[in-house]
Amino acid sequence: MPLRVYNSLSREMEVFEPVNPPYVGMYVCGPTVYGDAHIGHAKSYISFDLVVRYLRFLGHKVRYVQNITDVGHLTDDADQGEDKIEKRAKLEQIHPLQLAQNFERRFFEDMDALGLVRPDISPRASGHIPEQIELTEKLLKNGHAYEVGGNVYFDVTSFPEYGKLSHRRLEEQAAGTRFEVRGEKKHPADFALWKKAEAGHILQWPSPWGMGYPGWHLECSAMSQKYLGETFDIHGGGLENIFPHHEDEVAQSEAACGKPFAKYWLHNNMVTVNGQKMGKSLGNFVTLRKAFEKFDPMVLRMVILQGHYRSPFDYSEGALEAAQAGYERLVGAVKRIRNILSRHAAGTGLLPLTLVPGPPSAFVESGVSQVKKKFCEAMDDDFGTSAALAELFKLVPNAHKAADFAENLILTTPPQLPPQTIDTIKAIDEAFRKLGGDVLGIIKDDYDEARGSAPRLDDKLIGMLVGMREQARKSKNFPLSDQIRKELDELGVKLEDGPGGTTWRVE
Repeated sequence: MPLRVYNSLSREMEVFEPVNPPYVGMYVCGPTVYGDAHIGHAKSYISFDLVVRYLRFLGHKVRYVQNITDVGHLTDDADQGEDKIEKRAKLEQIHPLQLAQNFERRFFEDMDALGLVRPDISPRASGHIPEQIELTEKLLKNGHAYEVGGNVYFDVTSFPEYGKLSHRRLEEQAAGTRFEVRGEKKHPADFALWKKAEAGHILQWPSPWGMGYPGWHLECSAMSQKYLGETFDIHGGGLENIFPHHEDEVAQSEAACGKPFAKYWLHNNMVTVNGQKMGKSLGNFVTLRKAFEKFDPMVLRMVILQGHYRSPFDYSEGALEAAQAGYERLVGAVKRIRNILSRHAAGTGLLPLTLVPGPPSAFVESGVSQVKKKFCEAMDDDFGTSAALAELFKLVPNAHKAADFAENLILTTPPQLPPQTIDTIKAIDEAFRKLGGDVLGIIKDDYDEARGSAPRLDDKLIGMLVGMREQARKSKNFPLSDQIRKELDELGVKLEDGPGGTTWRVE
């Protein structure tokens, strides 16, 4: 079954076919760094982290670009108001770029905590002013833009397909709706490519139209095309950015180049808090750092994976508490089998394990392989993480079954471990690593509790006593043999003598 994605451009499910396979170019709108990352950022960037991870799991060579907006994003997300970064910097009485780079650093710290893979390229808007000026000049030259008093606007009437992403007709858009109504504009929907800097504006650069700064929409077009080409595979972002931000990106990019901009548009849905849309004005705004004070970041990651990226995510502490129990159950199973593998690598013997009727290889084929098959089917259906996560949890009881056998028979005299036994346990661990780690990102490569680089001291001491008893039996020193057995029994260590030697378990 091929990967199918929901394309916001066509509003249909489509088979994913890269422009230049196996290479995939993917651009996701990054944060405007004027404050700490919040739950909405987690929803968005975890969603696209899953896209990158799964594409790489399928063998695609992905170049992932996620920008940093450190200039030009105005407070009303359109063409008026203060720059968000300058406004916050004034309050804190520091330079705007100092503020931006501080919150950029904190943003990546939070994303690292959530287990996100870093973008291959994280371009800053302030570092790509020449490219934005060049794109503006190109639009002026081909008649898609005009300059008035140091401001340069895109002429939406010059691009007949304006509205094709948001599916909003230009003639149906009421004047002034999310637009700055200015007499210098030819149409109220015209948007700024370059803004004239007002007196006292700190972040400004020289341009052919005077001192100024780029428009928010222009930044993403210039940076995505610089690193991914004029036409690339995937453009992602939040559902709330379809209009006007992404719509304007499409218009200016395609008007400038005469080519399709992004082939697939993927949008994640919004975050609500206890059923209400999250917002600072409502007082229900939750930063990631605040959430991390109570919950493991991986728990937040898992609760987001339990829903679909195109569905709303309702944040509540109750939801995270429920997810925490599931996360601990999953990680507990992983730690147990990895501890078995570590102790085996250190020379600890195991008896043959029968996990299900039939040889261990049958379990690997019918169990782990079936989980992987169903997992991939879920992910192939527009990155269905909820169903994929459910498949991953099917490995948990089998992992515990393997660990139960192994922990009760961890030491034998002499050590015994048929290759197919350890292969079975390794197959479970590999599935956890690839599906839960490489793709879903909720299982770590290493846990301190599972390292087990050497057998535990109590295991070694018990093994030593079992060995001494074995020697006493061979020497027919039965009083000593019985004494060792009795003292171990009082400590809760039960011995079983069999044809293959003596085994023990703790009760």
